[in-house]
Amino acid sequence: MPRANTREKEAYRKLSIKASPPRPILRNAVVAFLVGGAICLVGQIVLGWVSSTGIGRVQALSRTQTIMVFLGAFFTGLGLYDKLGGVAGMGAAIPITGFANSIVSPAMEFKREGFILGVSARMFQVAGPVIVYSFIASLLVSSAVLILTK
Repeated sequence: MPRANTREKEAYRKLSIKASPPRPILRNAVVAFLVGGAICLVGQIVLGWVSSTGIGRVQALSRTQTIMVFLGAFFTGLGLYDKLGGVAGMGAAIPITGFANSIVSPAMEFKREGFILGVSARMFQVAGPVIVYSFIASLLVSSAVLILTK
């Protein structure tokens, strides 16, 4: 099959831009900011509550992250987090609750295929590359710090 030439591609691009409705970029940015800030506010409230139990700062932070991941997974299971993500975009995807959503959503979607080939195989479809590249980046940064501080 012959490849479309550059003029055809450019004409198609212009036509698609003309036919597409305008995106409310400013409104989307404000909503994402407000929703992301609200999620972070909930995290801060949880941190204050966990810290009030008298445990150390590191343990409080760890427990807060665990609670926020649980809340993200819980609201994904109820079908609420995906609706929030549709409205807030990256404001819902960037916080740690969005990470939980990226693991639970594919697991729920493919549960009909069984636990091994469905849930287990597809659970990290979105989050897997994030985990791998985060791990590689942490190795590179820690190696650089180790070398530079000797």
